[in-house]
Amino acid sequence: MPTPVPKKIFSRRHEIFADFLKEVDKHLDDVMQERVTEMFEIRDIAGILHIHPTHLTNTIKQTTGKSPCFYFEEKIMTLAKQMLQQNIPIKQIAFKLTFDASNFTKFFKRFEGITPKEYKEMVLSEPS
Repeated sequence: MPTPVPKKIFSRRHEIFADFLKEVDKHLDDVMQERVTEMFEIRDIAGILHIHPTHLTNTIKQTTGKSPCFYFEEKIMTLAKQMLQQNIPIKQIAFKLTFDASNFTKFFKRFEGITPKEYKEMVLSEPS
């Protein structure tokens, strides 16, 4: 029988995950409000949390089964979709989210399976 993991370790994992999500939200708000011009990487958030990037990645994977990038990119996609639904030009969305237009299209298509243009046309053509 494996040794049970102390509750204190479990709670610390969840605390790290919650702090990570809070910092991602704060950073993306800074991006959207144009207070910063560069998108953070996972190591930047790990630095803010005063933990090693590998520890952050391993902790989140152990806690959720997904990598930190999954959560970060999911939040970026949510913002992109919201802006597309508001009929904001794709180049403007890409710029706001610190992408060049072609990389934004590749990023979006990797997650959604369609281009931002196709997504925008689809949501804007739906009856209200």
